[in-house]
Amino acid sequence: MPAPTIRPVAQGDLAGWSVLWDGYNRIYDRRLEAAVIDTTWQRFFDPREPLHALVAEGEDGLLGLVHYLFHRSTTMLGPICYLENLFIAEAARRQGIARGLIEAVNDAARAVGADRVYWQVHETNHAAMRLYDQLAWRSGFLVYRQNI
Repeated sequence: MPAPTIRPVAQGDLAGWSVLWDGYNRIYDRRLEAAVIDTTWQRFFDPREPLHALVAEGEDGLLGLVHYLFHRSTTMLGPICYLENLFIAEAARRQGIARGLIEAVNDAARAVGADRVYWQVHETNHAAMRLYDQLAWRSGFLVYRQNI
């Protein structure tokens, strides 16, 4: 099987992306409103938006996705890249696709002069952490959330 192609998401990918995006959200027992899904999809194609998406495409369709965005920081001059979501279809896991998508985000970040890429992982996702420990370091920071 040839290696999947990693590329920016395209308008024609909506059906395949939706399956992957739903799979990602099911992990967290989260069901998004249609308006959130539609707006997110449109943001990928709006050049004024900082939100981007890449997909990994195999012979039979989309195998994985990654969403990322650039933002400013008070501690660096250049932009910082936040890798917000990463998901690989269950049948395509452990084939290097997640690593390839992270490397593609790193390339995109370098292209805009970003000095850092960072992401979060749920504390129970040990499989992902094994990969992430090979690619990055744990910052030691915990994430706190507050709904407002």
